[in-house]
Amino acid sequence: MVKAVREEKKKVVEELTEKFKRVKGLYFTDYKGLDVASITELRRRLREQGVEYRVVKNTLARIAAKLAGLEELTEFFRGPVALAFGYEDPIVPVKIIKEFSDKHEKKLPVLKAGWIEGRVFDEREVKLLAKIPSKEKLMQDAIGALMSPMLGVVGVLQGLISGLVFTLEAIKNKKEGGN
Repeated sequence: MVKAVREEKKKVVEELTEKFKRVKGLYFTDYKGLDVASITELRRRLREQGVEYRVVKNTLARIAAKLAGLEELTEFFRGPVALAFGYEDPIVPVKIIKEFSDKHEKKLPVLKAGWIEGRVFDEREVKLLAKIPSKEKLMQDAIGALMSPMLGVVGVLQGLISGLVFTLEAIKNKKEGGN
């Protein structure tokens, strides 16, 4: 029985270590006070965006973080902790959690800290991260900024061509009318 429990814990540590090595954005939340239906809804929203939300045992998570070379995260494994693992866009998890928390009557879950590709963010910084526009929005804005001058040039050229066509047509009409 003890050996089976030990093997199960070892498996959890290995699984978490692999997740810590793959993750691009990781967020620590205090989920205490959330009912099962709310956690299920939050998980669904996160999963739709490729984010995993998981309640972890602090001791096992500390061990896994150390094994993954993320010892700076061990201080955040205190009290009830659920982790949001973002494997693609590191900002998506915090935006979804913040939006969910803002709409929840008890303002839960509480964002405690975050980690993005080697940098730790405290509670205040994580809340600021949630305000950053999405990757798609930033790309749209950049493309719009690049396209704007080109569209202006196209408009000017169209105006010049139209003017030339009207001038040539006026010359043609004058010559036809003058003969």
